[in-house]
Amino acid sequence: MQHKIKHIAISGNIGSGKTTLVEKLSKHYNWIPVYESADNNPYLKDFYEDMTRWAFHLQIYFLNSRFKQVTSIKDSDRTIVQDRTIYEDASIFAANLHESGHIAERDYQNYLDIFNSMVNFVHPPDLLIYLRADIPKLVQQIQKRGREYEYSMSLDYLRKLNTHYEQWISNYTLGRLLIIDVNNLDFVERIEDFAFIIGKMELELNNLFEM
Repeated sequence: MQHKIKHIAISGNIGSGKTTLVEKLSKHYNWIPVYESADNNPYLKDFYEDMTRWAFHLQIYFLNSRFKQVTSIKDSDRTIVQDRTIYEDASIFAANLHESGHIAERDYQNYLDIFNSMVNFVHPPDLLIYLRADIPKLVQQIQKRGREYEYSMSLDYLRKLNTHYEQWISNYTLGRLLIIDVNNLDFVERIEDFAFIIGKMELELNNLFEM
């Protein structure tokens, strides 16, 4: 029986190129793109100015937003390509903020209780694509897109997120995983780099179709 591919998710640190890849893949495959609600997030600017005050609010907002996304993906008849997963919210961003002292223990436990209740109703993506990028690449991409509120982000924050990402990816068992090192890729400016990503994806998608 052929497997119906419904959900492709792009994961990676801030500035790794997730949103751009979602956009390009949605056009290439005629998939429906689902983006992270960063620009409309009412807490994001305040968070970068005062992480401790706004960290819990920010993570609850993202968690709720992502849960709505995966619910709509489950009900859709079309193939969806999603910018970041609900698992990253908990395993990387909330965990890092808690370890860094920006989310108090009782708030973190409350957050995890909500997350664990939600994931009982969540299907993992058919294919997770992780964009691996080192700090210089992330900084270059963040500077290029010019979001003023991100300029106050510290290198230490990005490094800690990268550490959490690598730990999470090394233990990821929820479904198929494709890791793409984007440090030397520019899939916007160089068509051969985008073709390289498509080639790797086609192998995974063909394997999924045969399941």
